[in-house]
Amino acid sequence: MEKRKSMAVKSLLSLPLAVLITALFTTSLALAQQSAIENAPWQFGVSIYGWFPSIAGETSFAQPGGGNEFGIDIEDILDNLKFTLMGTVDVRKGRWGIATDLIYMDVGGDKSGTRAATIGRRALPVNATADVDLDLKSWIWTLAGYYRAVDRSTQTLDILAGTRYVDVEQKVDWTLSGNIGSIPIPDRTGAATAVVDNWDAIIGVRGRFAFGARKAWFIPYYLDVGTGESDFTFQGLAGLGYAFKWCDVVGAWRYLYYDLPSGKPIRDISFNGPAVGVTFRW
Repeated sequence: MEKRKSMAVKSLLSLPLAVLITALFTTSLALAQQSAIENAPWQFGVSIYGWFPSIAGETSFAQPGGGNEFGIDIEDILDNLKFTLMGTVDVRKGRWGIATDLIYMDVGGDKSGTRAATIGRRALPVNATADVDLDLKSWIWTLAGYYRAVDRSTQTLDILAGTRYVDVEQKVDWTLSGNIGSIPIPDRTGAATAVVDNWDAIIGVRGRFAFGARKAWFIPYYLDVGTGESDFTFQGLAGLGYAFKWCDVVGAWRYLYYDLPSGKPIRDISFNGPAVGVTFRW
């Protein structure tokens, strides 16, 4: 009996001792990880790039003086890049980081005799055409925090979450010609503006696969999806790059899409095309 009591007492004493040892081990591990993060150097990256997308979508312009909406497929009108500004800044310490990407585009174009238009959401009469002058300005800003889940010489993988803001302004002038007898006078010529500015939450992944003798060549990739004031937004990128000592040079294909709520003047819009850039790291 005394022997059993002694064993029970030892078991009871060993339980808090095991808990204490586990707590000390967990705390030491957390402190070691925290120390590793604190001792990890800050890493910075600045990217400057050019993106040359084709722009597609559908817009309905409400006429200020009344009349029906004037709608156009913008991909059939835009053909001239007036100005662009694009860049990315990335800051990381240990496995945690933050990145921001800013794009500004000013594009425009005009088309004579086009039928890529609607009046009151109906196609133009068979013998009617439109002369259209369109200007589009857009700001696209992405801000995201990320965690580096995989960090190897041959592969990296970041899990990211954040927000994206888009501000698109379209201005149009139009004149209808041809057999327009059935079209009301207020709809035959006009000028209007359509504006959309949206905030959306996004989640995604990004990284690279390195290959070659010195692992200097790499395949970058990026993917995010989101929603919020938009019904849905999606962005993807893939390409080929080469890493020098102080910078990376990348050529890629980038796609960005917005599906906007019904009732918005811009129903959907996409940017799709090649990009070339250089990233400086230190």
